[in-house]
Amino acid sequence: MALEGVTKDYPVGKGRTLRAVDRVSLSVGRGETLGIVGESGCGKSTLGRLIVNLEPPSAGHIAIDGSTLSGLRGRKLTAMRKRVQMIFQDPVASLNPRMLISDSIAEPLRNDGTLGRAAIAKEVTRIAGICGLSDHHLQRYPHELSGGQCQRVGIARAIALRPDVIVADEPVSALDVSIQAQILNLIVRLQREFGLTLIFISHDMAVVRHVADRVAVMYLGRVVELSDAAEIFARPSHPYAAALFSSVPRPRPDRRRHRANVEGELPSPIDPPSGCHFRPRCRFATDICAAEKPQLRAVATGRTVACHHADAVRTATEL
Repeated sequence: MALEGVTKDYPVGKGRTLRAVDRVSLSVGRGETLGIVGESGCGKSTLGRLIVNLEPPSAGHIAIDGSTLSGLRGRKLTAMRKRVQMIFQDPVASLNPRMLISDSIAEPLRNDGTLGRAAIAKEVTRIAGICGLSDHHLQRYPHELSGGQCQRVGIARAIALRPDVIVADEPVSALDVSIQAQILNLIVRLQREFGLTLIFISHDMAVVRHVADRVAVMYLGRVVELSDAAEIFARPSHPYAAALFSSVPRPRPDRRRHRANVEGELPSPIDPPSGCHFRPRCRFATDICAAEKPQLRAVATGRTVACHHADAVRTATEL
């Protein structure tokens, strides 16, 4: 899957716009897990909705295996839906409260129209079993299941049509801590068994570190750093990434380590700062940061960063 210059603007009145996603370009290989991280309001969930075509981008292109997904209609849109699915943040709200669990899982299969009634019923039972659901669960309504069970239903529904890409938008943030590991392990297992391309959106750095092959860090709608997960956690090149990753708890709290704290609040996306949007909160900022918006550039093999002082940040910050 490839994104090129993907942008999303929302009108906010009086001729002003809010740019939720700002010219994002990414590529994700088949079977790879890309983590997308950032604080609330950075645009990561909006980007996920654009990828699955729940909303159209204002500019840019999204493609899978060279076929553009943006702007599709009718049968072409239906065919695309089979290839790109989504797991939502709120497992209960994402299910129809008036439908049995069996019907929720069967709905995409019915819409696809390639299987008969008996085959659909058999496939629903099979998929439910893969996701840890029994026949007992299938005859219940969403309000009769726990949050973790409802998320298993959402996962079963997402893989029902055997997609190529799954966007998981904060899939465990609404669940009890005791259940989160089970759901994460299920997602990782299915990703490996089915060879899925997984785009994992989260604000939980520890979770992303566990599941992701590569990590994209977003700030105010832009990707500010993209790198291999192990490398970016060990030595980030953007000061915002350094602050995010230094907040991850470590197994040896007795060992002192550098903390890259960030001052101030997230600026308004309606009226962002000039130059580098992170500049008002950055201890490395200089005059060039106000005058020029940094573009993503390669600083090492497989690593790109949008920072004028990436070398200084990487030298000063080793996590």
